Amino acid sequence: MERPTPMPPAPGTPAGAKPVRAASATRPPVVRRDKLGAAGAPSWLMTLLGECVLPGGGAAWTATLLAALDGLGVEERSARQALARSAADGRIDAERVGRRTRWVITASGRRLLTEGAERIYSFGAPRPEWDGTWLVLMVTVPESRRKVRHQLRTKLTWAGFGSPAPGLWIGPDPGRAAEAAGILGELGLDAPAFSFRGAFGGIGSERAMVDQAWDLAEIAERYRAFLDEFSDLRPTTRFEVLLAQLRLVHEWRRFPLLDPQLPSALLPAHWIGDRAAGLFARLHAEWGPRARAAWAELAEEAAA
Repeated sequence: MERPTPMPPAPGTPAGAKPVRAASATRPPVVRRDKLGAAGAPSWLMTLLGECVLPGGGAAWTATLLAALDGLGVEERSARQALARSAADGRIDAERVGRRTRWVITASGRRLLTEGAERIYSFGAPRPEWDGTWLVLMVTVPESRRKVRHQLRTKLTWAGFGSPAPGLWIGPDPGRAAEAAGILGELGLDAPAFSFRGAFGGIGSERAMVDQAWDLAEIAERYRAFLDEFSDLRPTTRFEVLLAQLRLVHEWRRFPLLDPQLPSALLPAHWIGDRAAGLFARLHAEWGPRARAAWAELAEEAAA
């Protein structure tokens, strides 16, 4: 495999931190971020499974996964723990082949990753014209059920809803009523909940309502950080391209949970999210062939 040149440090890397190189004799040294512990390993593994393993047939050797995760800065111990945890969650299964282990994505893991991939890769697509119709949910969860409250917030946020006031959720896409009903039913909150759909009534400010439901300034800052990290990134060797592609997808997959994809009429002029979406689409397509070639090389090394 080609010998990589150093990649720029990731945002948040401590000043003066020295790059760490892999000590493998079968793979070239890789300059990477500071070592990541157990907290970040499961998330990186999900990115790797969705971006490389699922499209590549749904199976990968342990050595292949560890090599890629090592390049991303994940400690081997943390990577192995993430594999074990994902297996315990039913997302992957271990297959013993002689003295080696191959990890296979399960049916439930395939569904999860496929749904996630569809959401990630379609996110940022041009928005249709909005007719001004809101979907409004009213649902309260007692303080004693904090876990359910957290699950409700996470799931409704993922579905594009915002909350301008306690117990009140709004979304500009009435077509998501069935998705919202499914969330409420799953959490056992459908009986006490109510829903409405219609245009803003004219009392108060629709803009103020949007600002209370979603922190667009914070979302814009996150997009700005994404652009700062990837706009000038120029990986050279195939393995560097693979790592850059994984980093790109890993950072982009956060935005469906952050950005409700509001209609243009509700967004500031020249919304920065549109520029970030364009950059993601361009780089993902540009890096794709070389990233796939690098992943195939890692797989061949592990199988040899």
